[in-house]
Amino acid sequence: MSTLPFDLERTLQSLTLEEKAALTSGHTTWYTEAVERLGIPAIMLTDGPHGVRKQIPSAKALDLDNSVPATCFPTAATLGSTWDVGLLARVGEALGREARANEVSVLLGPGVNIKRTPLCGRNFEYFSEDPALSGDLAAALINGMQSQGIGASLKHFAANNQESDRMRVSVDVDERTLREIYFPAFERAVTRAHPWTVMCSYNKINDVFSSQNDRLLTEVLRGEWGHDGLVVSDWGAAHDRAAAVAGGLDLAMPGTKPSRDDEVADAVRDGQLPEAVLNEAVRRVLHLVLRSQEALASPGEYDAAAHHELAREAAAAGAVLLKNDPVDGAPVLPLDRAHAVEVAVIGEFARTPRYQGAGSSQIVPTQLDDALSALREQVGRELPFAAGFTVPGGPFGDDDALLTEAVALARTAGTVVLFLGLPPVDESEGFDRPHLDLPENQVAALEAIAAVNPRVAVVLSNGSVVALPWADCVPAVLESWLGGQAGGAAVADLLLGVRSPSGRLAETIPHRLEDTPAFGNFPGEYGQVRYGEGVLVGYRWYDTRQIDVAFPFGHGLSYSTFDYDDVAATVRGDGADVVVDVTVTVQNTGPVAAAEVVQVYVGDPEATVLRPARELKAFAKVGLAPGESQALAFTLGARDLSFWHPVLRRWVVEGGRFVVSVGASSRDLRGSIELEVVGEDLRPPLTRWSTLSEWMDHPVGGPVLADALERVTGSRTLPEMDFSMAGMIAQMPMRFISLSGFTGLGQEDLDAMVDAAES
Repeated sequence: MSTLPFDLERTLQSLTLEEKAALTSGHTTWYTEAVERLGIPAIMLTDGPHGVRKQIPSAKALDLDNSVPATCFPTAATLGSTWDVGLLARVGEALGREARANEVSVLLGPGVNIKRTPLCGRNFEYFSEDPALSGDLAAALINGMQSQGIGASLKHFAANNQESDRMRVSVDVDERTLREIYFPAFERAVTRAHPWTVMCSYNKINDVFSSQNDRLLTEVLRGEWGHDGLVVSDWGAAHDRAAAVAGGLDLAMPGTKPSRDDEVADAVRDGQLPEAVLNEAVRRVLHLVLRSQEALASPGEYDAAAHHELAREAAAAGAVLLKNDPVDGAPVLPLDRAHAVEVAVIGEFARTPRYQGAGSSQIVPTQLDDALSALREQVGRELPFAAGFTVPGGPFGDDDALLTEAVALARTAGTVVLFLGLPPVDESEGFDRPHLDLPENQVAALEAIAAVNPRVAVVLSNGSVVALPWADCVPAVLESWLGGQAGGAAVADLLLGVRSPSGRLAETIPHRLEDTPAFGNFPGEYGQVRYGEGVLVGYRWYDTRQIDVAFPFGHGLSYSTFDYDDVAATVRGDGADVVVDVTVTVQNTGPVAAAEVVQVYVGDPEATVLRPARELKAFAKVGLAPGESQALAFTLGARDLSFWHPVLRRWVVEGGRFVVSVGASSRDLRGSIELEVVGEDLRPPLTRWSTLSEWMDHPVGGPVLADALERVTGSRTLPEMDFSMAGMIAQMPMRFISLSGFTGLGQEDLDAMVDAAES
């Protein structure tokens, strides 16, 4: 254990106001401020989230290519599709070891923003369209990273769901949608993994920048969830330095020249910013510096070859076999090694892999596998290859000539493995995609090849979903996402049956852009984007509205099959103490060892608010040998049955009928159980603005209203009236009714009623 360089509280008291202000911003692009006279060193924060992007000293601030080599693990789009918390923890440990070896104190990741639309250019950095899945995977990754003595930076808090105008756009969203969709992944990660830092987003939420949003950073993040670490800005997201510190931002990055630290110091001098608030921000910065020292004192080394193999395992685990139809009586995949000489490989991505996204997460890999070389190595033969089409940034060629060559090769092949995908120019940090389609030259190649060969297996490389109108033209589709530096070898493992596919979709694949939840409300206009779909995001939208999709959330095939038996659910307790125990037995009924992802969904069909048809609440990935079975148990709490009440402003369990379903996707439900749950009293307090029907139906307010009517009119009931008039009056606020004179109740009577109901 190293000796700490300074005593936190004593040092805090010794700092000048100017030094305190300086500590709340960076010194350079990647380093915090040092105060040498008090022994406060600088520490480094650097980009993640799927690798360590530590720029070499001579690189310019926005130079994304000149970084030290590091393992490029699969992006979050791939890791999210693993549905494997144990694997994510191991990847996190490896990331932590590499960060530590490079003397990096904080790795900027993971990102848990929800995939509101498949067009978001940064979706490859995010796990899922579902907050429970995103939050659990993020917590596992963070725990793994921080076990190595380096900090994670959970990002981008909050509602950063597009790249278009991201630095100034205002997200116009209601509280319930924030609480049920856009906050929970952060909440799960904060409460289960305690990240050293949380990064605020660029955007505004309801016209307030996240970097200076007191409700977001102080009330919710710290007050409700108990975040005890530091809050750092996204790079350049702190606009008003004093307002940011007041709102709960501790560290504004990067360092700027000339410095704006005087804004903070001047605000303290002028009495606009209490020095106690600044002290708390500085205290968190100093705490981060101190907890980084042990790792900096003994950075150690890492096994690059072992990390490459882990990256290969993760890439294979996250690839999703979307379809695998039989041709001539047998599925196309896995490829028959004995007849591998009959296989042709087509597609530029087979030899020029698209393995990571563009932007700040761009890693210089320690090595790079391509699928063509990996296939040739594993089968021991020189498999024939044709590029088939050009890719921006790839080898130069003529699409017509390349397609002619590819069709000729496909015509004579037994099976074609066709590699398609999105080029880097189509998706990146900084801009959003304009459409869901693959490039036209690739679709033309697919259609021409499928016309001359019925045995075509498509392998996709992309960071977010693409439309698949051509899926019926081919029998097999393997979605490999962006598989990192070992993705090529991982794809070869899957194609040849070395591993059985076990990835499941963490985002729905729609048929058309027009079917997506945010269509018409994305990316907004004139600096505003309205989240008009509310809580119906992702599969919640498609399943609730019963919209046909290409492939549903949670879907994925393997080279085996699974049966679900003995699905059961029982209720214990009620209200805020309710617990639901769910059990199921899963058996591998196929010929090979494989993994299944068991998914537990909850629906509340009788809710008084709009709720999704079903919501994921628990999941487990289980590996089984042929014939093996395993009993699984899940425990759901009150929060898993709750919705955010917009009037009571808290999570509530509404009594009534619930449906708990267990299945292999949101639309492949293998068993459902109906349960009766005793809920909470959700009646809001009665006020002058409560309606007549709310007063009449209330167990306390009803008698109070009757007593008041009897005093004024001599009758405990309202006069007889036409049914339409009765229905109209029932929906009127009592304040309006008292002013109208219809019931004889005046304002003083109404005030007395409110007092009586409250007492």
